[in-house]
Amino acid sequence: MKKIKNILILVLGVLVLNSCQEDFLETTPTDQIAASEAVSSTATARAVVNGIHRSLYTRWNNIQGNCGIGGIYIHMDLLGEDQIVHREQWHNRVYKWTAGRSDTDFYSEFPWRSYYIIIANANVLINGIENASGPEDEKNEILGQALVYRAWSHYQLVQTYGGRYVPGGGNTQLGVPYKKSALEEQLSRNTVEEVYTEINNDLDAAILVLEGLPRANKSHINQAVAKGVKARVALTMGNYGLASQLAKEAREGFTLMDQATYAEGFQSNSEGNPEFMWASQVVSDQNDGFGTYGAYISRNFSSSAIRGNPRSINSKLYDMIPDSDVRKGLWDPTGEHLNLPSGKSLLDIHQRKPYTNQKFLAVSNGDSSMDVPHMRAAEMYLIEAESEARLGNDGVAAQVLFDMVSTRDDAYTLSTNLGQALIDEIMVQRRIELWGEGFRFLDLKRLNLPLDRTGANHNAALADNVLEVPAGDIRWEWLIPREELDANPNMVQNPQ
Repeated sequence: MKKIKNILILVLGVLVLNSCQEDFLETTPTDQIAASEAVSSTATARAVVNGIHRSLYTRWNNIQGNCGIGGIYIHMDLLGEDQIVHREQWHNRVYKWTAGRSDTDFYSEFPWRSYYIIIANANVLINGIENASGPEDEKNEILGQALVYRAWSHYQLVQTYGGRYVPGGGNTQLGVPYKKSALEEQLSRNTVEEVYTEINNDLDAAILVLEGLPRANKSHINQAVAKGVKARVALTMGNYGLASQLAKEAREGFTLMDQATYAEGFQSNSEGNPEFMWASQVVSDQNDGFGTYGAYISRNFSSSAIRGNPRSINSKLYDMIPDSDVRKGLWDPTGEHLNLPSGKSLLDIHQRKPYTNQKFLAVSNGDSSMDVPHMRAAEMYLIEAESEARLGNDGVAAQVLFDMVSTRDDAYTLSTNLGQALIDEIMVQRRIELWGEGFRFLDLKRLNLPLDRTGANHNAALADNVLEVPAGDIRWEWLIPREELDANPNMVQNPQ
């Protein structure tokens, strides 16, 4: 039986997370000496945490579609109704809802492997940094970032492979194993409630230890990001008062970008954009070319995935965007993209498809480098607005929503909607604002809403006629990868 474990290798001071084809689900260290050396000092530990940062945009297993965490974001949106594909190509099995229902599909294995490798390496830091040599503040910074990575990774996993969190319920349905030690193997699945308890414990510890500590750049995690992640978790749990409070605290010091900046799209400018709270900054000399997020989501890079299969927005959602809203220009219903920012262009071989996006733009046709957005202040406004609306505080919710949307649309006025109508308005704004950033499937699942792709520009044949999926259907839970089941006798599969 194959043993599933993580490979921790330090090469030239940079953590390389890698493995061979047949054991790419490895999630515990093979070399305990290497692990102990990794936390011998804050200098070596910092190399490990920097390696985790880099792993977020690194292609796994030499499969182009597995283009780092950004690739998982693509999956989470393709599973919803708001992102459209145009032909049989990369990620299409996800779009059809078949990948997550096969325990041997590499797209189904991709999130499991990716997040558990991050967790395994975070655990090396969490369990060893206390005894490292170096300044206390550096140890706290490294510990705090590792705690957030462990919590965030388990949060992403439990939403994908576990049962839906039911606010007010016992949540004894199966989640995922919460792995707290690099030495742990063959763990049983924790309940969903147990997973969320551990997630919150880690985030509380991280928020405490990161207080007042600076970070090198926005690829790194600070206290604001830790609070932002906890705000997401609180929203999923239906703890709306806490979600609102934390979202407001998290965005403090971050301002919404102006319309001119927004019209330029998301490129490689997250560090200078005051709205970005956390983003992977992909530099050209570390770029994986055709294996990066920008090679699949941008409009202008010259890859087969983009030339023939550019990403489009749901036409019904596009029609909800007022002409006065700057965000309307981030998609082109004609597909010609005659208003691309200066220095950006399409080649003649780029196929023109309707409603394609220019929200995401690579450096050039030949350079797919593009920052991967993980968290923006706009999301925090939306969490606060939704939470206040669900608490019945319509006036507060409407004002928060106005504070955000009015920066995108000069003609937007303070909403007079109340109750469910206001919640619906907020959710439409969330769909528009966060398009392509990996939230839609998770939002549908957390709210127990059905998938409905009908009446829009979805191609039923390409979607394998999966235009509707009822809330609560077993397909909302991805299957546990077969290699994990084979290696772990304590693992049980989701309903099939």
